[in-house]
Amino acid sequence: MSAAVDAAYRHYPKHAQYRELVEAGGAAMKLYHLTAPDAPVPDDVAALCADWFREQAGMTLAEGDCGFVILHRCGADFYFLLVSVWRGSNELWEAVWYRHGDMPAFAAFDPAYPPAAGVVRPTFCVWELGIVAHESAAWGRYLASPRDAAARSRWLEDVLDGAV
Repeated sequence: MSAAVDAAYRHYPKHAQYRELVEAGGAAMKLYHLTAPDAPVPDDVAALCADWFREQAGMTLAEGDCGFVILHRCGADFYFLLVSVWRGSNELWEAVWYRHGDMPAFAAFDPAYPPAAGVVRPTFCVWELGIVAHESAAWGRYLASPRDAAARSRWLEDVLDGAV
């Protein structure tokens, strides 16, 4: 048995659902909801996500950014908002936000502030990596394309909807 896995942990599938293309802060972002199949994101939390795009995207995203956002429901009342953008042509950059309980908005998440050099930090869980893997492959196809308007449209339409 691995010390990295709690003996009481029981893994189960979650559902990745593409919701919409959000253009905010000059960026094109594919929005996904990631939830247990029987526990969708409530409307009030989805509205807080939309508020984040209106209020924070301009400070987080740059003109021309392309990427994806994962709104991940983790249990009953904890959510991650994982904002991932392609920069440096082929690098995935990430900003993490969260909401817990009845917080009125998403807040920036940093498990170790100030960050220390060389400290192992969380990135993506196994479910989130299902979306990341799909988006990595989609971006790779775009990079290998002529990167014209038609190729960008194909990238925008290349989305995941299914079990992870």
